[in-house]
Amino acid sequence: MEYRIEHDTLGEMKVPADKYWGAQTQRSLQNFPIGNETMPKEIIEGFAVLKKSAARANESLGLLDQDKADAIAHAADRVLAGELFDHFPLVVWQTGSGTQSNMNMNEVLAYVGNEWLEQQGKDARLHPNDDVNKSQSSNDTYPTALHIAAVKKVEDHVLPALVQMKHTLKEKSDAFYDIVKIGRTHLQDATPLTLGQEISGWHRMLEKTESMINDSLKYVREIALGGTAVGTGINAHPDFAEVVAGKINDETNGEFISAPNKFHSLTSHDELVHTHGALKGLAADVMKIANDVRWLASGPRCGIGEIEIPANEPGSSIMPGKVNPTQSEAITMVATHVMGNDAAIGVAASQGNFELNVFKPMIAYNFLQSCQLLGDSMKSFDERCLVGLEPNEIEINKNVNDSLMLVTALNPHIGYENAAKIAKHAHEHDQTLREAAEDTGLLSGEEFDRLVNPKEMTKPNAK
Repeated sequence: MEYRIEHDTLGEMKVPADKYWGAQTQRSLQNFPIGNETMPKEIIEGFAVLKKSAARANESLGLLDQDKADAIAHAADRVLAGELFDHFPLVVWQTGSGTQSNMNMNEVLAYVGNEWLEQQGKDARLHPNDDVNKSQSSNDTYPTALHIAAVKKVEDHVLPALVQMKHTLKEKSDAFYDIVKIGRTHLQDATPLTLGQEISGWHRMLEKTESMINDSLKYVREIALGGTAVGTGINAHPDFAEVVAGKINDETNGEFISAPNKFHSLTSHDELVHTHGALKGLAADVMKIANDVRWLASGPRCGIGEIEIPANEPGSSIMPGKVNPTQSEAITMVATHVMGNDAAIGVAASQGNFELNVFKPMIAYNFLQSCQLLGDSMKSFDERCLVGLEPNEIEINKNVNDSLMLVTALNPHIGYENAAKIAKHAHEHDQTLREAAEDTGLLSGEEFDRLVNPKEMTKPNAK
């Protein structure tokens, strides 16, 4: 392999000749051979946005000449176009401030920007620290890149999948609203409801969680940039924080604002804990929905079997004809993983010592992974399971008619204790409720038929 020599304040380093990073990136590669998890692509993109925006802010404040600002912007645009990701090799498990990833971006942008300046016949040359990192510190750039990445990932990946799944559930709820089925509480028979009513509960879960996630993002839109090393803004222009927030919004069409207290934004990640908590709420909802689907589809002959779901693939290597609820299994695994990520993020966010939290890369990795997995799994679950969900009306009707809990409709007419006598007698003698009502002498068959109407039991009707 061919190498070139780069240097930093510790001395010279051999860097692969075909790579654009410099000495500090190379040192990180050598010092942290830990795991296979590399810095998420979304963080790299967030860094590119903020470096371009910082260059333009510094230019507008008279701190960086136009040629250098243009060069940084050109290099950042190449990153955002997806051309340079091979030059960002660092792992998550590095310094907890993300300093080495900040320098990786600074070095790559300086290298690519200098190539561009040379091609343009310009005399100016970029320095990774003095120019690309001007008015910045890793301590305020990494959380800013993370907030840019987090908002974008939630808005572009999680919420569209949530909305898609929500719309399918609304369609199914409307389509099945008049199909009366037996309800279940404590995994035991309960009073009737309609299949549409049951699914409307799933729909409302997503509707409400969507609102909670959106509400939480207003805090993530606060960015740390301008706080520099410890929150004081040392080495930055007094107006830099506000100007650069505007430049980031120009670049992203976002609604980011400069954090009102930079001492908070460097050492605390409570806003990410809050938003990931909303994502955990979503994970809890999809866990419940997917579990209901697989229970209701269980069988086909020896389970509940009230709904049918698509047969996407053979379910067994030994049992011919078996079809399993694999999409439910996939999304519930995702849900448990998101819950684990939430615990890790919560612990990591509690580790803000003095002026800095040094668990930032792990928070970033887990947060963005949760977004990726939730978005992917909801889309798959919707397209490969929910869209094809259909009622098994024969089984639904059988279960309604067999249920002892229809006796609840008699409470207002003969009292709770007499209704319980009918249910107990029917269970002990393997009779229908109608037969038990006649046997106990509490009601005639005609009276029972008049008072017990499963469809009427799906709405308030006590008199």
